[in-house]
Amino acid sequence: MAPAEDDISIDEKRVYAGSAGRTDAYVATGSGIVRVSLSADKIGAFDMVARDAARDAAVLARGEGSDLVAAATPDGLSVAAVGDDPDFALVDDEPTVAVGVAGGRDGVIVAREDGAVEHVEFEESGTAVASTTQLGSVTDPRAVDGALVAGAEGVFQAGDGGLTDVGLDDARDVAGSGMPLAATGAGLYWLGNGWMTVREGVADAVAADGDGHAMAVGGGDLLVHADAGGEWGDEAWETAELPVDEAVVALGYGPGVSVAVTDAGTLCVDAGDGWRHQVVGVRDVNGVALAVVE
Repeated sequence: MAPAEDDISIDEKRVYAGSAGRTDAYVATGSGIVRVSLSADKIGAFDMVARDAARDAAVLARGEGSDLVAAATPDGLSVAAVGDDPDFALVDDEPTVAVGVAGGRDGVIVAREDGAVEHVEFEESGTAVASTTQLGSVTDPRAVDGALVAGAEGVFQAGDGGLTDVGLDDARDVAGSGMPLAATGAGLYWLGNGWMTVREGVADAVAADGDGHAMAVGGGDLLVHADAGGEWGDEAWETAELPVDEAVVALGYGPGVSVAVTDAGTLCVDAGDGWRHQVVGVRDVNGVALAVVE
């Protein structure tokens, strides 16, 4: 295992976060949810904030009331308000495999273990569910982002009329912010005049910030979208060199930061000056979501 990034103490990182603002990364794992405090590319304190297994996580930003962290768990959808002491609680009892912020609408889209896909809205200033709308079902759902749902039979788009099959097969992950992207068993794709191939071969994860930045895991490499001119083909992606030789399994974006979490429980963050990292002591990583705290 490579040593932790730099030699910056936890106390020094806390001081830095206090002066430069804080973003929290919520890492969903088989052991629970680990929250890691970030300030730009400085990694500060981390702690286990939920001890029930989590399969996925998403952060819902709201204009009124606290932002919410939603976690997909084997026992149902679990929700907490973003803050110093998040208190996760189940809001339903339907086993859930994936959750993502609903594209173009309030609330989140959740994919259940049985394949059902639902749109869930919350009370304006709390964590209680205000409404649940059935959108349809997907065979073996795996990921949700924006209005896109990834499943064994391809990519589906959630709309007012339910779910629409938009193609591909064996979709492992999707990015629905900005340019639609899909990671599948056959390759990484972007949506142009139909699905266009970025790179062939197994792609397992993808994330985007909606502002032209994107990352993907393909063929064991971490790929970063490096083109600002609107191109999305293979030439617009570069292979990133992380400071650890570990497989990346979860990707996420926050304001000005990119986050990649490895299967060995190392969180890597890049704020534009290269990757820094910290071992956070968890394995069985399933997802990561970032929340602005201050």
